[in-house]
Amino acid sequence: MASQVAVRSESTSSTSSTTSTKKTPNDFLFGRQLGEGSFSTVYLAKELETGKEYAIKVLEKNHIIRERKSGYVMREKSVLLKLNHPFFIRLYCTFQDADRLYFVMNYASRGELLDYLNKLACFDDRCSSFYAAEIILALEYLHGLGIIHRDLKPENILLNEKMHIQITDFGSAKILEDSDSNALDNATPDSGRRNSFVGTAQYVSPEVLGSKNAYYSSDLWALGCIIYQFLSGLPPFRGGHEYQIFQKISKLDYDFPEGFNPVAKDLVSKLLVIDPTQRLGCQDMGGYNPLKNHEFFRSIDWENLPETEPPTLLPFLPAAHGNPDLWSNKVPGFDAKRMVEFITTNLTDISEEERRKRLEKQSKENEYHRFVEGHLILKQGLIDKRKGLFARRRMFLLTEGPHLYYVDPVNKVLKGQVPWSENLRPEAKNFKIFFVHTPNRTYYLEDPNSRSEEWVKKLQEVWQRYYG
Repeated sequence: MASQVAVRSESTSSTSSTTSTKKTPNDFLFGRQLGEGSFSTVYLAKELETGKEYAIKVLEKNHIIRERKSGYVMREKSVLLKLNHPFFIRLYCTFQDADRLYFVMNYASRGELLDYLNKLACFDDRCSSFYAAEIILALEYLHGLGIIHRDLKPENILLNEKMHIQITDFGSAKILEDSDSNALDNATPDSGRRNSFVGTAQYVSPEVLGSKNAYYSSDLWALGCIIYQFLSGLPPFRGGHEYQIFQKISKLDYDFPEGFNPVAKDLVSKLLVIDPTQRLGCQDMGGYNPLKNHEFFRSIDWENLPETEPPTLLPFLPAAHGNPDLWSNKVPGFDAKRMVEFITTNLTDISEEERRKRLEKQSKENEYHRFVEGHLILKQGLIDKRKGLFARRRMFLLTEGPHLYYVDPVNKVLKGQVPWSENLRPEAKNFKIFFVHTPNRTYYLEDPNSRSEEWVKKLQEVWQRYYG
């Protein structure tokens, strides 16, 4: 019966912002897939009548009924219909056919905030402050409506064409029906009690883990985790599996890496508090004004934030703190002088017989031969692979192919590869630091032996051999 109610609820055609004519899938040209959830797929679609692009979430009815997800679908629609704020995804209309439900929403063309974090590893102070401020305004509005998101994370924060946030995914949200303009910070016991874990492990609050009442400040805990990740490169609570992460959350077991902004450290410490009534920004702590007045947001124009041009997303580079020349403004590449230099002095071709001999010797004498899939190693060395403020020492192996493997030298485990393409670009910044730019990520590497230029030169030589 519950599933039938969910399906019936989707028969409404639109919100008041669109015409009353009921839409059908035939009114849209469906394009590429934008994302995929546990029981839905989101597509980019163009409305044939207007030519306007939308993001359409498509949900399979049979799957919703089979997995008993009707409540999630109804909850998400209920929340979306209540929202009218620039920092949230907007629902334009819903419709259905015999097999599927359709949610037509605005298209956030710049994708997930998580993608930018993955590429840059972390954000500088200005970017972190700006995007944290937008999240705060969004939460203040959401909580004012009596709604708790409960699954706030970078993956659920999209960016529109102007690089402002668009928070999405309300399947886990909690609507506090009895809340009013002076809503308490916690729900009533019956409305707050849950029977199962809701949210994502790295961002879930202690009270949610304990299946206690729902608190608005559960979202403030997630905000603290996100700010920590903005500035450091990783969430504060990490582990090999969910149970280990949950144990750390319950014990408030985290620390700040060296180089973490001390002002931001104070802010995060006041958000990651076990007692949900003692988090900065919650009702018992004076509401949102004390949070907005924190020193970390001293440059934020709160009144005009939705119209403020976002700063360019740049990473914080801890090894170069105080060095304004670390990041070049030009697109990394090869100038003519550098190209001639490495072509004439570094490009060496060997005969097949010589290659065979080297491979044979490598297989007998080099303990890392087993990680390179039978390829000849052209250069190897220990490199600190950085992700924000965190660094792990890896053995890097540049081989024919081309391939650039990296291995945990202590546990002797292959950890991954830097993906090669014609768009790969190495860039030396000083004697120790060099970058390897790829389309989806910039690898920030530090040679403890101060031979970064040797690495860049060899990478350029290999690039030229295969793509030049």
